[in-house]
This record gives sequence, structure tokens and C-alpha cells, in this order.
Amino acid sequence: MKLTVKDKDFLERLKRLLEEKELRICLKEDGIKRFVLRQNYGDKVGKSFHMTRQGVRWRFQRLFNEIYTNAYETVFWMESNFGTELRPMALEIAKERVALRKKASSKGFFEAYRREKGQKEPVGRDVQL
Repeated sequence: MKLTVKDKDFLERLKRLLEEKELRICLKEDGIKRFVLRQNYGDKVGKSFHMTRQGVRWRFQRLFNEIYTNAYETVFWMESNFGTELRPMALEIAKERVALRKKASSKGFFEAYRREKGQKEPVGRDVQL
């Protein structure tokens, strides 16, 4: 799963608002299940995220209803086909990768750059959690 720096910032702000009880995440069931943000997320939330309410909804939708649930779909498919015996090893690999990223990040190896017009290869790096 690859997240951008903007995604990481969004999730950190969302976590803070959830802890402050300004927002909550619910499961909506109206034919197809999905995550939704609840409570009044007007001006205060817009200022906190530095984006419009529509921008907040779009990023939340992408992160929670696409990336997060797709990760579980993949795990479900893998374990349905290969069993759960590989899970401890996969978690060990994932924990090691997270630790390596944190170590690299603390040493300043994760600077983000915007791609310049006409540039073919992306210069920026994605943040992986």
C-alpha cells in the first residue's frame, strides 16, 4: 500500500479529530457497505485539513473505501487460496519494512519533490506505511 505525503498528513489530522470527538467513522449500509465520516465537518474541519469539505470527502473515500478495504480484500484472497500459515511471516516482513522506513525517515531520506513539467521519471517518493 502506497500513501502519499498528503495522505499521511490527512490521516494524522483525521486521527486527531477522531480523538477529540469532532468526527467519527461509521459503516453505511444502503445496498453496498462503505465507510463514511459523521458529525458536522464544516469550517473547523476544512481549516484543520486545509481543503474543502468535498476534498475531505474525496480523500477519505479513497483512503478508507479503496486503499484500506482493498488491502483486506487482497489478504482475504491470499489466505483463501494459500491458508493462514503465511500470515506470521507476512506480518514480520511488514513490521521490518515499517521499521526501516521510520529509520530512513528519521535520517531525512524521505524528502518529497513535485514532478516538473516534461519530466518522465517521477522524482518524488511515496510514503509507505
